[in-house]
Amino acid sequence: MHCHVLPGIDDGPRTIEESVELVRAFIAAGTRTIVATPHVSWEYPNDARTIARLTDELNARLAAEELCIEVRPGAEIALTRAVEMTPEELCGLRLGGGSHLLVECPFTPAGTGFDTVLLDLQRRGHRILLAHPERCPAFQRDPAMLRSLVDSGMLTSITAGALVGRFGGEVRRFAHSLAREEIVHNVTSDAHDRIRRPPGIADELERAGLGALASWLTDEVPAAILDGADIPSRPRAEPATGSARGAWWRRRG
Repeated sequence: MHCHVLPGIDDGPRTIEESVELVRAFIAAGTRTIVATPHVSWEYPNDARTIARLTDELNARLAAEELCIEVRPGAEIALTRAVEMTPEELCGLRLGGGSHLLVECPFTPAGTGFDTVLLDLQRRGHRILLAHPERCPAFQRDPAMLRSLVDSGMLTSITAGALVGRFGGEVRRFAHSLAREEIVHNVTSDAHDRIRRPPGIADELERAGLGALASWLTDEVPAAILDGADIPSRPRAEPATGSARGAWWRRRG
C-alpha cells in the first residue's frame, strides 16, 4: 500500500533496473500486489499522468521478465500540495484507482491546522489513509487529534520498521501505543530500496507481537481499500507469546 518503486521520480529507485530488483525483493517477501506511491510534494512535483505512465512501463518490464506481480498507481501526497490540486488531479492520485488518498503526515513539529485540511479533503469525497502517523510530531504531542480523525472515518498506515525501532525509540513506543489503542489499520514497508529501506513486513510484525493480525493488516484491509469495499472487522487476536517482545497485544472482540 505504500512504497517507492517507480524509477527516477523521487527518492526511490533511480533506474528501471533498480525498480525491477526492488520488485524481486517484494516477490521474495510474498507480495502479490504493489501500490506505487511516489511522493507528490513541492520537492517532487509529480502528477497523476506521469505516475500512470511509469506504472505501465514498469508493469511491461515485469511481464517481460516473467515476474508475476501487479503494480498499481497511487501517490503519497503532501498536504501542502493537496490543498492546491484540482479535483481531477486528486482523483487521479487515489490508491489503485479506488477512493482512498494516501496522505503524508507532516514531520514538522508545528502541525497546526493540518487536521482541518484532512477533514476538508474528506468532505470533498476522498477517503483518507494516513501515512506513517507514528512519525508525526503533532500526533505524538496530541494523540487525541489522531483518534478524532480515525473516529471521523480515516484510516492509518504505519511503517513496519517503526515497530522495531528503525526510526528511534520514541517512534517505536508511539507505534506500539497506536496498536494497543486499536487505531492501526494497515502496516506497510514504505520500501525505497533493497538495502536501506527494504520491503520487509512479516518479521517486524512478529517481533512486535502483531503476527496474529498480519493477514488483516497487510492483506484484508488493503484489498478492501483497493476494491472500494468496507473495511473488514478486526479479527480476534490472542496475546503475543514466546519470544515476541512486549506481549501486550489483546483483542476484546
